[in-house]
Amino acid sequence: IDLAFAEERSQRSLAEELMRSGVTLLRPKTLQLSAEVMVAEDVLIEADVTLVGKSVIATGVTIERGCWIKDCEIAEGTVIKAYSHLEGAKIGAEASVGPFARLREGTILHDQVKIGNFVETKKTTLEAGAKASHLSYLGDAHIGKKANVGAGTITCNYDGYQKHKTVVGAGAFIGSDTQLVAPVTIGEGAFIAAGTTVTSNVPDHALALT
Repeated sequence: IDLAFAEERSQRSLAEELMRSGVTLLRPKTLQLSAEVMVAEDVLIEADVTLVGKSVIATGVTIERGCWIKDCEIAEGTVIKAYSHLEGAKIGAEASVGPFARLREGTILHDQVKIGNFVETKKTTLEAGAKASHLSYLGDAHIGKKANVGAGTITCNYDGYQKHKTVVGAGAFIGSDTQLVAPVTIGEGAFIAAGTTVTSNVPDHALALT
């Protein structure tokens, strides 16, 4: 009981310190915060948010209800939508994540990247303007600038023994329900038709379908 009481007082003090520094907390009593977390002014944090580890949140960021964030760097103007789970990720400016997204360790999102609902990433980089908007798994991958990853796309990065890398070139279009069987490279501007299982490299500006 004493420990819970001490934790409550500590959390209240940390929340007040944030608000005095220019952070807006919609429901301060529901925020869970580590003392090492750094939050800049003009950040908006909604209810039931957890910020732990050594996370750094830049000015103008919005963190919606129910998000859990650990050891992440989030740049200016990014929106983390409701109930997203982020750990060990680095996110550029004016990006959009979630709702219900999971960014695992080693995820790097450049500026204006969009990660949508029920998308999971792990050891994956998305270059500026790339999008994965729905229901996808991207593991051990590099997605080029302004590439579009369609709904239900997965990188098949594990062969039962080792992990392998998937590379998607700038401006490529990956159709819905596509399986990219790593190791594989999709060229710049390539178009992968919906429902395709890709097992070999696709040249730049080529069409692949099965």
